[in-house]
Amino acid sequence: MTDTIFSKIIRKEAPANIVYEDDLCMAFKDMFPCAPVHILVIPKKPIPRLCDASAEDKTVLGHLMLVANQVAADAGVGDKFRLVVNNGADAGQSVFHLHLHVIGGRRLQWPPG
Repeated sequence: MTDTIFSKIIRKEAPANIVYEDDLCMAFKDMFPCAPVHILVIPKKPIPRLCDASAEDKTVLGHLMLVANQVAADAGVGDKFRLVVNNGADAGQSVFHLHLHVIGGRRLQWPPG
């Protein structure tokens, strides 16, 4: 995997507004938010895309979901948020380090894209 901006954020070589961190993941505010609350939750292990995850990643993948729920609550959106994972360039992924978008703080429309 190539070095990404998220790798640099994990190593604290690039700035980020970090709202959560533990030994498996971190969460920080998106630099280009699409809603009042837009937080990215990333694993510290470099997994480029969701389809690159393996069975050995199931613990961290589940942890990311639980952390997403917690950061949404901490951000004040409670149970009114959307969780998005883009998988690959054609799906809108621009940083190839797995990340979950926690989006909320306004009414969200469907379909999203």
